[in-house]
Amino acid sequence: MVTKKKKSTESVILGKLKSAIFSSRGFPLILTFATLGILFVLFRMKGIELDYQISDVNKQIETVTIENKELKARKARLLSVNKLNELADKYDLKQPDQSQIIVVP
Repeated sequence: MVTKKKKSTESVILGKLKSAIFSSRGFPLILTFATLGILFVLFRMKGIELDYQISDVNKQIETVTIENKELKARKARLLSVNKLNELADKYDLKQPDQSQIIVVP
């Protein structure tokens, strides 16, 4: 007897719930909340995806910055006075005379 009452109460509740959900007032409300929930999840996923892309770009910037520093150090080594003197001796270059120097104002 208790189970019949429980089943009938459950079926009444389910019937009222179904009629409320699929009524002309309940369905648009549920549809709106479902749409907002889906949009929230999609925007959150897109934000996380953009965070990953920003992180990758920052890593690339760091590697390029390090490479730039290494290239500047290499340039400084190649243009050092000792290296230029070695190249001058190797190719028989001399200091220019005073008449060979042209000063552009």
